[in-house]
Amino acid sequence: MPLDAHTQRFLRALAAGNRCDVLTTSVAERRRGLAQLMQLGFQDSPIASTRELRIPGPAGAQAARLYEPLEADAAPAPGILYLHGGGLVAGGLDTHDGVARALCHYSRCRLLALDYRLAPEHPFPAALEDARAALEHLARHGADLGMDPARLALCGDSAGATLAVVTAQSLAGRLDPPLALQVLLCPILDYSRRSASRRELASGYLIDEATLEHDLRHYAPAVPAEDPRISPLRAERLEGVPPTLVHTAEFDPLRDEGLDYFKRLRVSGAALSYTCHAGMIHLFYGLGAIIPRARVALEQVGHEIRTALD
Repeated sequence: MPLDAHTQRFLRALAAGNRCDVLTTSVAERRRGLAQLMQLGFQDSPIASTRELRIPGPAGAQAARLYEPLEADAAPAPGILYLHGGGLVAGGLDTHDGVARALCHYSRCRLLALDYRLAPEHPFPAALEDARAALEHLARHGADLGMDPARLALCGDSAGATLAVVTAQSLAGRLDPPLALQVLLCPILDYSRRSASRRELASGYLIDEATLEHDLRHYAPAVPAEDPRISPLRAERLEGVPPTLVHTAEFDPLRDEGLDYFKRLRVSGAALSYTCHAGMIHLFYGLGAIIPRARVALEQVGHEIRTALD
């Protein structure tokens, strides 16, 4: 399909305002740029409540936000641990609040969004350690938050999906009860190679090679990009990974690595479903105020999560 018309207008406006550059310069500018960008998401998904929490982490208590759906089942019920995007150097609970609300609403699951530590203040493996600790905490104490540890999904978008995949791989066969579901939205899965989609869509589609290189340089300056803890698509084995939903976008440079990961999951028996959203770009699901199909996509993801966890 051609690029979505709403998305075309957005990208033209972004280029005309020279705002693409703000994503690729300093970390402070990267953070400001992402915060401005995420204001274009919709915040109107109806939920019952949110609650600010502190949960145990490797560096002390870490902040998290619990989302309660309007039609919550009696506890314990299916739950989601959500890891936001932002290249592991930007983003947080507030920037991705709209995405978290939508996932909570459409899945009808309790959702815990984690405010993991960001680079460069906290480089690799800090964010990964935080994600792993949060998942282990929910496996042991999820019922205290109304979540059934046996019906728990780990969801990440963009670089948050990098964390999700590495976390799921590292805990395969070690988590009790095992993780029930993995959900990946426009995942970054291999920093070490330039796939066909990365070459074809290298610039002009919101995220570009300069942004990816910028973020990786600050997140893991001393770790080879081939390391599977950075590029989980390069992991030798995927046995024990939970059933997985993968969502990519047709005009996302990261599209091919998401598909390649799903193909590998088929071999291991963990492939659940794959969707490539036609005409869409990276992060489109977070830009619902200007890209109407974002809401449709998040509704689909939410329904797929609920179906898989029921």
